[in-house]
Amino acid sequence: MNSRPTAAQPAEYGKTTEFSAAELAAHPLFPAIDQDLARHLIAIHRETPKLARLKASHRKWLMTQSLFTLCLERNEDDPLSGLTISRFIDVATSIGAVSRNTAESFIKEMLTYKFLERIPNDRDKRFQILTITDISYDAMESWFNGHMKGLDRLDGGNRFAVCANDPRIFRMSQPRAADRLVNNPVWRHPADSIGAFLHSDLGGMVLHELMSHITDFRTADDRIRVAQISITQIARTYMVSASNVKRMFKRAEDAGHLTWGDESRKKTLWLSRGFIDDYLGWQAEKFAALDEAFHWSVGQLADG
Repeated sequence: MNSRPTAAQPAEYGKTTEFSAAELAAHPLFPAIDQDLARHLIAIHRETPKLARLKASHRKWLMTQSLFTLCLERNEDDPLSGLTISRFIDVATSIGAVSRNTAESFIKEMLTYKFLERIPNDRDKRFQILTITDISYDAMESWFNGHMKGLDRLDGGNRFAVCANDPRIFRMSQPRAADRLVNNPVWRHPADSIGAFLHSDLGGMVLHELMSHITDFRTADDRIRVAQISITQIARTYMVSASNVKRMFKRAEDAGHLTWGDESRKKTLWLSRGFIDDYLGWQAEKFAALDEAFHWSVGQLADG
């Protein structure tokens, strides 16, 4: 990965609110903020679909964030620090994300697609140090900034501008937020209602697709209408089998979290209020962790 610029001083920032997850979930604008983020992540998927697939299920999200953290925590004064296959396997298995074989396969996939690269190590050739490539860095930074823009809409803050002015904030914030989320049982173990999607391959992107099609988050008979959708089109968009997508929907339908209607011979999906509340509450945990990490990073730079 190429070296990134640093700012001489942390950027000035206006008054911003450090939101808790509960405050975010209760905010009347939060559904629209999450919907904007869903569309932002869908755009990232369209630009780099292979990269987007690496965090489109919950376990892959956990692995990707942990891997990225190990890369950013590398100390240039210690050539043996940073991401190694063995360190990543230890982290991925310790948090219960995957097995050792799956973690190792994940690293190999990242190398194959050139989302990771090897760092020459002349001190001890037994250690193979890996790092993220620019395309991976840019995608994660875009993911982070998408959340900053959303938080700015809630309080008129300028988190995004501050981060754009000082790249150190992103580099400091991502590991802190990732660690907080990995150790947050609410985030690590999503509710069963949304788990039918999140634990399936590409299920996270399918949820983003559903959120992006909601035109009104107000309830009708304790359910919320999703614009007419096509399972076949969703499968084609996210390069996953239609049978896999159907299984996600069937599990949620059997549990009473969604129902299908028929309007003008076109399928209309209805999501339960509980499903929406579970999803937005879960997303609020992520936004809150990133917001706390942002404020902490700015404070650290101001004190330093």
